[in-house]
Amino acid sequence: MSDEVPQSKTERVYRELRTRIRELSLPPGAALNKEEIALELGVSRAPVTEAIARLADEALVDVFPQHGSFVAPIRVADVRESMFIRTALEIEAIRRVAQLADDALILQLDENIEKQTAAVRSNDVAAFYELDEGLHAAIFNATGCPRALRLLDAARAPLDRPRRIALPADDRMESTLAEHRRLVDAIRTHDPDFAAAAMRSHLARVAETVERQLGAIDELGRSK
Repeated sequence: MSDEVPQSKTERVYRELRTRIRELSLPPGAALNKEEIALELGVSRAPVTEAIARLADEALVDVFPQHGSFVAPIRVADVRESMFIRTALEIEAIRRVAQLADDALILQLDENIEKQTAAVRSNDVAAFYELDEGLHAAIFNATGCPRALRLLDAARAPLDRPRRIALPADDRMESTLAEHRRLVDAIRTHDPDFAAAAMRSHLARVAETVERQLGAIDELGRSK
């Protein structure tokens, strides 16, 4: 028997829409027609409304009463706030994990790095992005703080779109892989200060790359 808990209809709709927004298949400004979404996903209108409300709380959707719901633009302030929260939580998380890490966690992280390496060699950006998220999730999961993980997941939402745009640029996959290797090696030392420094350095590079993308988005907006 499977131990997996079935997703609620609202959770299923939320996850599907969130994925499409993050992957930009639903681009900024796209209208979210509740009737069409309900029909496509085989649910009533209520779960769609609830899912859209959750996405609005994460700054991924703008809801205008009497006018409709739309995928939110990539807002500089939201992205910077997201990066601030992510940095604070992930640095503290890796400090704790470096002290607690066992052989099973190290093996899990090493296997993830091997798969990242294969994704870089095949230039599989989509696979690399998922493995990137998986590595950070595995580290954070090891803290044993599920509520903090949910907070991090929600806080990261505005950051996902500019990160996805930035990842293929400027050999960022190769650089990210090298930074991820350093994270795992730092955890392997069980030195919390060393691990925190490695995470701080990695997220600083992420922030620099995202800032360049924000500048390009801002410049594009001014040119229209």
